[in-house]
Amino acid sequence: MKNQKICIIGDGLAGLTAANSLAQLNIDIDLFYKKETSKKQKDKRTTAISESNYNFIKEDGGIKTKRYFWPIKKINLFYEDKKKFINFLNLEESRSNLMFVFENSKIKSFLLNKLKKLKNFKYKNHKISNVSIKESHLTINNKKINYDLIILCLGRSASLYKEIIKKRSIKEDNREIAITAVVQHNGKIKNASQYFFEEGPLAILPFKNNFFSFVWSIKDNKDIEKDKIKKKILEKFLIIFSKKIKFKINDIQFFKINLDLKMRYFKNNTLILGDGLHAVHPLAGQGFNLVIRDIKKLKEIVKKNISLGLTLKNSNVLNQFYNSRKAENTIFSLGINMTNKFFRRNKFVEPLKKVLLKKIHKSENVIKVTKYISNKGLLF
Repeated sequence: MKNQKICIIGDGLAGLTAANSLAQLNIDIDLFYKKETSKKQKDKRTTAISESNYNFIKEDGGIKTKRYFWPIKKINLFYEDKKKFINFLNLEESRSNLMFVFENSKIKSFLLNKLKKLKNFKYKNHKISNVSIKESHLTINNKKINYDLIILCLGRSASLYKEIIKKRSIKEDNREIAITAVVQHNGKIKNASQYFFEEGPLAILPFKNNFFSFVWSIKDNKDIEKDKIKKKILEKFLIIFSKKIKFKINDIQFFKINLDLKMRYFKNNTLILGDGLHAVHPLAGQGFNLVIRDIKKLKEIVKKNISLGLTLKNSNVLNQFYNSRKAENTIFSLGINMTNKFFRRNKFVEPLKKVLLKKIHKSENVIKVTKYISNKGLLF
């Protein structure tokens, strides 16, 4: 039987990870990217993934060296209360790791270089004039190219999604922005941490001996002076860390935060994958963990379908994927959104919140469940 053919549009982290996984199934993969991509700034962001997802990426991606990943064994969570901090939760692993942090640009480069060596992979920057969701083909230079599956990895929003979702999505404007950057320092910072400041949650993710990345979510105030935000961030670091430590903040970036959870994943043979399915708050660092679990399940279903000698086109593959992933994606996305609201300042519930946080600190069951779900997700 002739090799089946999948088209992936978008060469971000999700697109490259999906291409790498599916290419291993002896399927022809065409990965399309925009010509402007090469002109874009290098992706300076870092990403945190659970240990189970780290094992999948390492084995699935054929990454034999550990130098791309920084292990995290401990995470401390703090809540600011009248300029003091309540340390309400500490997660720690002595024998294994809670998570791994990697630099996006390095993993993307590794995966792309690996893919380019495969005979069943093509990396294309042709201008796509039309994507026919109805007939499962792309039109390039007036020529139609048919595919068994089309996978859209176009980020949080794209006009192509509209025909698939038909307005069936859960959206909420958080009215927040995420500030992120890489920080160089001369201290000894090995543990990850999350500080719930009055302005919003700030996460610290070490990824080298003298580097960490941070994500700070604050209200999207039009009057915010972005040129002065660096000073504000440094003030927070001086509160968190020793005043003797010196910090150098590089490449500050701003991202708007919205909840955007799709209730429809596919139409005919075209699937949305990545942030386009579930754009979630960066609070819990679960965004890419959900994406990896999606890719893992998609690969599993496609592999089974092929082993039975079935075609992918017009099959039940995407429906199976939808049924297997919708519950966890929905619960996680809404749960993270609710958690963010819980930690927002509200004078009417602050006294109760402080009591609950102090009880969480003493609960072994909460710690065990939190660690398990963060690592494995929700198993249905």
